[in-house]
Amino acid sequence: MYEWLDTLPASVVISDSVVRLLLSTAILMVVTLVLRALVSRLIRQKVNSVELRRKWLVNSRNGFLLLMLLGLVMIWGEELRTLALSIVAIAVAFVVATKELILCVIGSIIKTGSRSFNLGDRIQVKDFRGDVIDQSLLTTTILEVGPGKHVHQRSGRVVVIPNALFVSEPVINESFTHEYDFHVFTVPFKRRDDWRAAQAAFLESANRHCAPYLEAVRQYMTRIGRNRGLETPSVNPRVTIQTPVSDEIHLVIRFPTKAGQRGYMEQTILTEVFANNDFLAAHPEPATEASAPTETSLS
Repeated sequence: MYEWLDTLPASVVISDSVVRLLLSTAILMVVTLVLRALVSRLIRQKVNSVELRRKWLVNSRNGFLLLMLLGLVMIWGEELRTLALSIVAIAVAFVVATKELILCVIGSIIKTGSRSFNLGDRIQVKDFRGDVIDQSLLTTTILEVGPGKHVHQRSGRVVVIPNALFVSEPVINESFTHEYDFHVFTVPFKRRDDWRAAQAAFLESANRHCAPYLEAVRQYMTRIGRNRGLETPSVNPRVTIQTPVSDEIHLVIRFPTKAGQRGYMEQTILTEVFANNDFLAAHPEPATEASAPTETSLS
């Protein structure tokens, strides 16, 4: 009669342990329901107050439900533990497999929450520098500017940056002030060159080119500083000196400029100053005289 059971695959046959667990679960549920029914009948017969009877019925129902849940946990505890370990293993494997995607989503949340940049801003992350033209949950797209961090011309290439970089790398926003920017560039000279005249020439050229909008820049920076609680920086062009090596002097030119005109202003000032001046040393360093060889007389 039961010969067909022998033909079932092993995966279909229920093990004895599972049968015992199911039987224990059924007994628990039957006993709990019977006890609840008996207690409810007793409460209805013995308690005359409507409010008290309703309160006891609700409490008894919740108590038997909790008792049944505790019984199920005790019966299926080992299987639940095995299931929990399996779920943890699956979760770990999922996290490892999708780590980069998760980092990209976290990076998107970080850049959105910190408001580090917006569309149109010029940013630099690691070696990637350019103007932001698109943002998504996983990537940020920029139009590359360069090469290097001192060039302000677009290379014509599009760079797609994974947002995971924003988790571990700092973001440099070159468009923090949108209407006007500060621009800095360096010009090296030898110590024997007439760097003092170059310093005066660069300062005069920067002042003349910035004069039409210098007052507007001052008002704009004052407003930015007041809104953000920052000290208002000086907006006047300046030329400072650096001595990175012993025989060189570097002139660092800083001036305000309209947004998007940093490269244009730099080239204008450089072209004007070097086209009208020659800062080479007036008196070149004298060459060292080699000592004449002496003749040794042979006796």
